[in-house]
Parts: sequence; C-alpha cells; structure tokens
Amino acid sequence: MNAIEKIHSLDKFGSRPGLDRIRRFLDILGNPQDKLKFIHVAGTNGKGSTCAMLSAVLTAAGYKTGLFISPYIVNFRERIQINGEMISPEILENAVERTFPIIERLRDDDCIITEFEYVMALEFLIHSEAECDVVVLETGLGGLLDCTNVIKPPLCAVITKIGLDHTDILGSTIEEIAAQKCGIIKSGSAVVTSAQDARAMKVIEADCASKGVELTKSENIGLRVLGDTLGGMRLEYKNTELSLRLVGEHQLENASTALAALEIVEKFLPHTLADIQNGFKNTVNPARFEPLSDEPIVILDGAHNPDGINALKNAVKKYLPDKRIIAVMGMLADKDSKSSIEILSGMFAEVYTVPINNPRALSPVKLAEECEPYFDRVRAFDSPSDAFDEALKNAKIDGSAVIIAGSLYLAGEIRPYIISRI
Repeated sequence: MNAIEKIHSLDKFGSRPGLDRIRRFLDILGNPQDKLKFIHVAGTNGKGSTCAMLSAVLTAAGYKTGLFISPYIVNFRERIQINGEMISPEILENAVERTFPIIERLRDDDCIITEFEYVMALEFLIHSEAECDVVVLETGLGGLLDCTNVIKPPLCAVITKIGLDHTDILGSTIEEIAAQKCGIIKSGSAVVTSAQDARAMKVIEADCASKGVELTKSENIGLRVLGDTLGGMRLEYKNTELSLRLVGEHQLENASTALAALEIVEKFLPHTLADIQNGFKNTVNPARFEPLSDEPIVILDGAHNPDGINALKNAVKKYLPDKRIIAVMGMLADKDSKSSIEILSGMFAEVYTVPINNPRALSPVKLAEECEPYFDRVRAFDSPSDAFDEALKNAKIDGSAVIIAGSLYLAGEIRPYIISRI
C-alpha cells in the first residue's frame, strides 16, 4: 500500500471522540505538537474560509505557516499545507513510512488509532520537522474531545459561527454544541468569536469568564463593504482597501473573525496592513460559493447543513436574482437533508440528484423523493458527471446558471471534472 492507502485503511475504525489514544501515540513520537505555536479554530460553519485567510496573511508576512484543514476538497495532501502549498508526496510518504508501524503495534495492544487521529499526528510531526513559525489548526469535530485539542494553550482560539450539525455526537441544542466548541478555550490564551446566536454567545461568554480568558468579538472590528460582486468583495479595514475573492455575506463575517484573530496575535507575529492586503488578495478556499465559469455561470458550493444552506440561499438571492437555476445536489444521509431542502424551496427550476462516493451517501432516488415537494422538476442521476453534463447542456441552451451543492465530498469529487468541461 502507498501512504494514502495506508491512511485510508484506518477509516473503518470511524470517529471515536476522546484524547487518550492520540496522546499515547504522540508521546511515542516525542510530542511534536509541543514544539509548535497555534491558532486553533473551531465552529460549525466558516472554519475553512477563516483558516485560509489567516494562513494567507501570515504567509504574506513572511512566517513559515502551517495549515491543517478538514476535509480536503480534491487532493488528500491539501489537509497539511505549508505557506499555502500542500505538502509533497515524498514528505507524506516518508512520514507514513516512519510512523505506520507504530500504529500497527498500538493496534496489537488494543489501542486503535482512527484515520483522523493519525492524520492529525502526521500534521504535528510534519509541521514540527519543517520548523513552522505558526500553525493554523482547524478542528475536525467539535472541540472539547476533538483530537486537535491535545495542544497547549494556543496564541489564539477562534470560534466561528455555531449551528446544528453532528447532533448525534455533539448534542441536540445550540447550547450543547457551543459547550463542545468551547473545549478549545484554555486558560492563558485569548479567544475570538464570530457573531453568534444569542444562546451560543451566552455559553462562550460564560466559558471565557470561568477561565479568566479575554474574549474579542468580530463585530468590533469595523470591517466595511465597498463593493460586492460574484467576482469578489472590496472591503475597508483601518482606512485600507482589501480585495477578497471569496464571495457571500457570510465571508464578511469570516473576514472580520480572521482580522480579530490577527489583531490578537500581532504581539507574537508582527505584520502590516500591506501583509493583510496581500494575504486577502491571495486567499483561496475552493467549493465555498466558488464561481468556476461565467458563460454559463457555474458555481460550486460545499454547504451541507442548514446554516451553510442558508448562506447559499442568501448568496443566490444576492448574486443571481431572477436567474433560472439548475441545481446538481448530493447529500450525506447523516446530514439534515430535509431542513436544507426546505430552506431552498422553489429557488431552483430543476434539481438533479446524484450519488456521492461515500459510504454515508444518501441515494439519489431517496434525495429526489425528499426534493419533489419543493421543486417543480426533479431527476435522479446515476453519476455526478452525467448530471453535470445534462445541466451544462441545458444551461447553454436557455441561459440558466448551474449550482452544485449539498456536500463538500460531492464538491471534491466533481470539481476536477467540471474544470475539464468548461
């Protein structure tokens, strides 16, 4: 097996919250995480975009910047990046060759390391050996028991928008989920939060107060929109114009959150307004309302829970008013598909449901059944590529826009194919 096959062979062990296993493994590796400085980011929506902005700005400022994201979109190595570039196959292969035998020994001792735990440990090892100045670290699931939470107090803990997702693991209420996200808050660190539902904010404020931690709210940053089109946003921050290719009102909130975190870490990682300008200009985050074509308009979006779908709905209303839209949709069975579909009710002229190459995928026939009460025309397809080809053909005839949505897994699967076809 090659490195990625070995990593994926651990997938069958699933997600198992708790830190004992990862701590035992990291201890054998010499605790590489203790040699690094972190900006730790948790939340339900907006984590990826916020992390991308932070990484881009700190890279522009000249720091060797590690980035860990979850999940990847197209290439597995996107998950571990240095200065905005995914690590080389050779670096990954070498790290796996040295560490996988340890995984096997631990398994024989009834200590089963999951895929995410192993990838997390690889990140710590690779970024430590690369001597990164700072790592922007995105949590996988929750915060309190997420295996990223083995780190010492970070330079800054960031909590992006909290919503209902992974309710079977994190809790069924906003308050319960917020409490899990607050697990990354540690005494001796500072905390930044995005604008939150009042219930989530109350939990965050109480947690910070109990730990004696200073809380900064993104709403106090004073970021202003100068212009906003499908091509990107023009923003003003401290009398300086910033250009951001990410679009949607939710990206304004993510940008404010990233800037608040940058203000916190300024004393540890000095940077200039010019660094922020360059970083924002260079920020990319695929599959977040990402325009891939102008004629016809093709947009790829990975929204997969009600809050993310609401952001998609608002972006469609803002950037594509009165436009006829064909949607290609695939979703996972463990997501709140019915609520998401209801939010999008009537927004699409046609919906093509598709399978996703994931064991948790909702079948296209089942998804079509859920969609039928809310859209005039719904068709189930056997493959995402067939559905996209049909959508693209029809869009060229009648001037429709095509939107692919419902899952980051679908986005990653179909993105290379879309680019090859447009």
